[in-house]
Amino acid sequence: MEKHAHPLAYRIRPDSIDEIMGQDDAKRFIESFIAGNRRSVMLWGPPGSGKSSAAHIIELLCKDSFFAISAVTSGIQDIRRVTKHAQSAPEPPVVFIDEVHRFNRVQQDALLPFVERGDIVLIGATTENPSFSITSPLLSRLQVVAFKALKPSDIEKILKRAVEIDPDLTSLGKTISPEAVKALSRAADGDARAALNLLELALSTIDKERVEIDDLKALLDRPLYHDKTGENHYDLISAFHKSVRASDINASVYWLGRMLEAGEDRLFVLRRMIRIASEDIGMAEPNALRMVISAKDAFTTLGSPEGELALYQAAVYLACAPKSNAVYLAEKRTRELIRKTGTPEVPLFLRNAPTRLMRELGYGKGYIYAHDDPHGALLLNYFPDGIDEVRLYVPRDTGFEKRVKEIMNARKKIAATRSGPYRKTS
Repeated sequence: MEKHAHPLAYRIRPDSIDEIMGQDDAKRFIESFIAGNRRSVMLWGPPGSGKSSAAHIIELLCKDSFFAISAVTSGIQDIRRVTKHAQSAPEPPVVFIDEVHRFNRVQQDALLPFVERGDIVLIGATTENPSFSITSPLLSRLQVVAFKALKPSDIEKILKRAVEIDPDLTSLGKTISPEAVKALSRAADGDARAALNLLELALSTIDKERVEIDDLKALLDRPLYHDKTGENHYDLISAFHKSVRASDINASVYWLGRMLEAGEDRLFVLRRMIRIASEDIGMAEPNALRMVISAKDAFTTLGSPEGELALYQAAVYLACAPKSNAVYLAEKRTRELIRKTGTPEVPLFLRNAPTRLMRELGYGKGYIYAHDDPHGALLLNYFPDGIDEVRLYVPRDTGFEKRVKEIMNARKKIAATRSGPYRKTS
């Protein structure tokens, strides 16, 4: 296949460090590699940020010892073929593996001894966070070079360069306005490959000698980049959660909108809202949990897009609600106490006594029915033997939780004025 048959992004790949846009860390890595510091590396970043371009420049420098593998189509046999060559090569070959996160653990482990001994110089490329997608033993032997989503200004330079140097584009005899180039740069959402695809599509399909921004409307209506299982998925929900926790209503609505516009699973967002209602609001506003459950019911009834308004309503409510993590901390303290004390038996007076034998054994003996004697019931220690009463739930002076605190303090005050055979003080 002739070079001109390839997509535009492939045809104008950078051939030198100076042609790489917006990736200073990548430039420094390539310069170090050229200088002889050939370390195995993981190139990590979003689509179209320049990972393959960096590998291409290295390929030009190491033509006789460069092997490329795609984790999408390759397996153990391809790895063995390359590593077998490495055993007889005069110098360690450079092995580029694109989409390396698609290799399973066995395939990644197959690379480990060759990377560890320096038999090969591994250059992996991934769009997923290597902390989760690459095994720890392999990752610990790799330098990680992080690529960022390109700025619109960087993509604009790439597009202008493409128009100037690509013979297929110039042969069309068309031009594109600076405003249209800027619009393509913004629409690409940091992805240079997507921008170049849009540019080529615009110039080859729009029947005008000069393409203007108004001609691009149909092409620019594309979904936002969103990996529903990758880091972007978790970064967006984290930004939403933290904005709600900080009571920033506008930011909460923005991050919610980003997720919905990108096609995020609505039930995933609602599940996180339910968590927020308990973790960050709790008893400060008990209705927050009811609000989110109602939003979930509304969405499952109406579906998209009508039901999505309920998500916005719930987000605003959560952000406005008074905040308290007292319930969340109570859960943590309770877990720690249980891990520390194990599982002591339930005190006899708290046990159920439905049979005569159980009553003869002392089950239920000494229990005070709180409805008949509320003050007397306060004399009992409801914790297991060996565990004094401890403060697991510590309410704050926020919202309804302030009232809960008053109730707890009143109970404590009454109990402190009395004494009983079962009460223990902490």
